[in-house]
Amino acid sequence: MFGFLRRFVPMPDLRLAGSKVTLRPPRDGDYHAWADLRRRSRDFLVPWEPTWPRDALMRGCWRRRLRHYAEEWALGASYSFMIFRNGDDALMGGITLSNVRRGVAQAGTIGYWVGQPFARQGVMTEAVGLMLRFAYEELGLHRVEAACLPQNAASRALLARCGFREEGYAPQYLKINGAWRDHVLFAQLTPLEKAVSYSGLSSTPQAWPASPDNMAPSTPSLANALSHLVSRS
Repeated sequence: MFGFLRRFVPMPDLRLAGSKVTLRPPRDGDYHAWADLRRRSRDFLVPWEPTWPRDALMRGCWRRRLRHYAEEWALGASYSFMIFRNGDDALMGGITLSNVRRGVAQAGTIGYWVGQPFARQGVMTEAVGLMLRFAYEELGLHRVEAACLPQNAASRALLARCGFREEGYAPQYLKINGAWRDHVLFAQLTPLEKAVSYSGLSSTPQAWPASPDNMAPSTPSLANALSHLVSRS
């Protein structure tokens, strides 16, 4: 335990508030809710995700995730959030902006997962909208990308609702559930250059804290950055 505490860098105290959901970085205290939701949703999520490790739901695996999230956040390479229902703070899923590239690109990749009890309830539509606003207004990105399996009709519809445009098809793009799978590629540009509609975003100033520190340029491996994410609404 003490080794974990020595190596663990706390995540920033940041909240992105919408009308139905709130996003905030994960904490060690989220473990039980996260493990329970992932356990109950396992059959629902496994077909759309990289192969789960044997200890996928153990506390040690959760803490490794937290260390990775914190390190990536400090580097400005990736920003991970949990999705909570307003009112009772029930954990509903997760969303990450990863593979952030600075310099001439100013781009990142969005990925997400939602627990089976909360699917098809508009949760991810609002969560993606909040993350896009964070990417453009707080991080100053120019472009946000996404990818999903061709047969994932729900995710393709979600991305279209959130202003993404289909840009291409990548054969054997990511290793999902033990096999290299084709993906459809999506992207959108900052609303400063192209109008994008968001759903259910809070307009209250307190919902948008100051930008986090230590956002140094970094370009991690896309497969590594997306190793725990799933594009499923």
